[in-house]
Amino acid sequence: MTYVQSVAMKGVNFLFDERGERKAVLIDLKKNRALWEDFYDSVIARERADEPRETLRDAKRKVLGD
Repeated sequence: MTYVQSVAMKGVNFLFDERGERKAVLIDLKKNRALWEDFYDSVIARERADEPRETLRDAKRKVLGD
């Protein structure tokens, strides 16, 4: 793999394979912590997209024991 410095955003760099296709990204967490947190949150949300939903009222009852 070949490492290439990204010019579009400081602290974000890509790894390319032999064919020039992006295979990985390196994120400098000191510079881009919020970017990483947004990415991570969106991945978690997608993983949970098909989970059953419950109403706010039902969730409050579970938590508060009402």
